[in-house]
This record gives sequence, C-alpha cells and structure tokens, in this order.
Amino acid sequence: MRALFVQLTRFGLVGLVGLVIDVAVFNALIFTALSTEQVHEGPIIAKIISTSLAIVANWLGNRHWTFRAVRRAQWWREGLEFAVASLVGMGVSLGCLWVSHYALGFTSPLADNIATNVVGLGLGTAVRFTLYRLWVFKNVPLAPGDTHVKPAHTAETRVVESTS
Repeated sequence: MRALFVQLTRFGLVGLVGLVIDVAVFNALIFTALSTEQVHEGPIIAKIISTSLAIVANWLGNRHWTFRAVRRAQWWREGLEFAVASLVGMGVSLGCLWVSHYALGFTSPLADNIATNVVGLGLGTAVRFTLYRLWVFKNVPLAPGDTHVKPAHTAETRVVESTS
C-alpha cells in the first residue's frame, strides 16, 4: 500500500509539471496566434500542441522517476505505449473542451480553461494513470530461467526487457 502511495505521489508531482507546461502553452496560444478571432479552431489546436509538449515532459518524468523500477529496456516501445495512453487522455480533455466550447457555446477563455484544464484534466488523469500502471509500466513477468532483467542505476531500479 505504501508503494502505491509513493507511486501516486510521484505521478502527481510529474503531472503537476506537465500541467504547468500544458496550461501555460495553451493560454499563450489562445491569447495570441490561436485566438478564436484569428483561428476558429484555435482552442482545439492550442490544446493539441500544449498537451503534446506536456506528454513528452510527463513521459520523461514518469519513466525516470515514478515508474523507474519497472521501466523497460525497449524505451521506444514503452514510449509508443505511453504516447498511445496519453493520446487517450488527451482525447478525454479535447472531448470536454469540444462539448463546452462548440456544443454548449461556452466560448470564453475561462470556460475553455475550466472545460479542458479542470474537468478534462481530472477525467483524463484517471484514465492515464490506469493505462500507465496496467499497460505501459506493468511489471513484465519473466519466463522461468529468463535472465533479461538488468540492474539500472540503483538497487531499487530494474529494467525489464520484453521477450516478445
């Protein structure tokens, strides 16, 4: 139970860094080059850009800190799975923004921020953590006699090579 609490705390701190990146870039874009006065789809495009940057920062933080004990040696596969899980979370956030902005007509920057950075973030975070824990950074079981476990930088850390 303690290990889950530590993992959740680290996930939250990494996510906080990603949130700062996401919100800062999103707002910088919707108040400048991607304002709705200049680009009709500006909020959606801004959210895709800001979330993509946050995804990269979050992968690095989660790979090297939150889930470092179970990260894989095949970083490219892990990165691809992380990106897919993150895109699902982005879809949740974009869906909330789209419903608020286009379906309900709440078009102010404040409404856009509440829809995507409060409601969408909360729902997307739950989806992402579940996918990261159960799929991306799952503890890959080794076959009997398999020696593909390599120690990493600390005694607590191990890198698991997938045999598939």
